[in-house]
Amino acid sequence: MTKNPIFRGAASALITPLTKDGVDYDAFGKLIDWQIGEGIDALVIAGTTGEGATLSDAEHREVLRFAAERIGGRVPAIAGTGSNDTAYAIELTKYACSVGYDAMLVVTPYYNKATQKGLVASFTAIADAATKPLILYNVPSRTGVNIEPSTYAALADHPMIGGIKEANGNISKIVETAALVEGKLDIFSGNDDQIVPILSMGGAGVISVLSNVLPKQTHEICQKFFDGDVAGAAKLQCRYLPLANALFSEVNPIPVKAAMSAMGFCENYVRLPLTVMEDAHRETLLMRMREQGLNV
Repeated sequence: MTKNPIFRGAASALITPLTKDGVDYDAFGKLIDWQIGEGIDALVIAGTTGEGATLSDAEHREVLRFAAERIGGRVPAIAGTGSNDTAYAIELTKYACSVGYDAMLVVTPYYNKATQKGLVASFTAIADAATKPLILYNVPSRTGVNIEPSTYAALADHPMIGGIKEANGNISKIVETAALVEGKLDIFSGNDDQIVPILSMGGAGVISVLSNVLPKQTHEICQKFFDGDVAGAAKLQCRYLPLANALFSEVNPIPVKAAMSAMGFCENYVRLPLTVMEDAHRETLLMRMREQGLNV
């Protein structure tokens, strides 16, 4: 058991419905209600998939406030509060704690990057300011910096660091991390094609893009594993792999926005520097969605 268990199962890294005029809160509220009704285990708000990087400070705070209120404690609520500016990440983290979040998802500093020593110092400063646990988010393909297993080990005893979202894609490094942190941190898959492998190493679940589209089914992958049906979990992992791959045929969240728009949840609108999905990729995505019985 970890010191700060946050959730087990599937959490949606939720899109933020946007239009040219701003956040579509009506659509956002309906999406949150649908996700919870479908059995999702937790919701992540204003992370990468939620286009947190292009929300203004005022928008970011209002999105967090609105979502926390709409979730209303029905499932754990996790706020994306990371930044390449540690001071800003601290302020967002304090705000998210004040409006009712159960945990924060804090990405490694991007662009300016950091040494491993700098990562320890930055994450420690944010955790020291938090009253709810952090999930450290490692996605070197986007940030240009990797959290090394020894760095996780150095942070694992902090009372406000409760988990890891690991999206480095390197299973060997994840195994090394699991060995070093010795159960002190929950490990969540950050890649939809690695849910079962990470669960098999004692992982607690996934923070998922796929579950925007298939919340019930992504939960079921995890639940089957927890119930001891490893073969069943693996079968589902393989069944949904073509759709998961299509959702990453362009940079996230471009495809998932197209998918959710096709399902009627939002406009197919992303903010620059992102642009809407190329037609050929979108047709493949819609085909993969139809293969899973979705009416698009």
